[in-house]
Amino acid sequence: MKKIGILLLVAAALVCAAEVADSSQVAAVAEKGNIYQSIIGWYNEHLNYATVALLMVLESSFIPFPSELVVPPAAYRAFQPDSGLNIVLILVAATVGALVGAFINYYLAKFLGRPIICKFADSKLGHMCLLDSTKVDKAEKFFREHGAISTLVGRFIPVIRQLISIPAGIAGMKLVPFTVFTAIGALVWNIILAVLGYVAHGQQDIIQKYNSELSMGVVGLVGLFVIYILAQAFRKKKK
Repeated sequence: MKKIGILLLVAAALVCAAEVADSSQVAAVAEKGNIYQSIIGWYNEHLNYATVALLMVLESSFIPFPSELVVPPAAYRAFQPDSGLNIVLILVAATVGALVGAFINYYLAKFLGRPIICKFADSKLGHMCLLDSTKVDKAEKFFREHGAISTLVGRFIPVIRQLISIPAGIAGMKLVPFTVFTAIGALVWNIILAVLGYVAHGQQDIIQKYNSELSMGVVGLVGLFVIYILAQAFRKKKK
């Protein structure tokens, strides 16, 4: 538990550092033909369980697309009368999509190996996906220092969220714990985004603007929960 507490402190620091990189990612993609706006426009016109899952696959794989632009508008629409959408199924679709995207990174890293992954990250195509070997190294270091639990906590951290499956695959992390940690992290994150989408009326720009504060809030809440568990364990030991 002490290790998890330390990990949460590191995660909070990474949220602050990653926000700078995350903002530059959004700007870089926006400059390339306004891709985000085109995809968002298409998504809003064809919003259903399949498109939610599809874009979450992209978000969780090596193709950069923020989940903040996917789940909130879907959740808000699901709460509207006669929308034909169910909020529980939206969360299921988003979580399954995130898990599939994580599997893509996991298996690519596992079978291709670190040298090829880093070579791809530094290639022209890798740069188009806003990747480089430095980001891969950062995710790998985060995983190496904190172990399997980082695949759960990493789901709440910008930039790390997209890449944490790669070092897990390179290290040959067992599939069952990888799946469980990734699914829990993705589900918790999607629930938070769904609540925010309802509160903010599905406005992606508002959610995206406060992405860093949101991530830090999640890490902080998990940290408080860990402190509570540690305190309870200490009291029992004292008795």
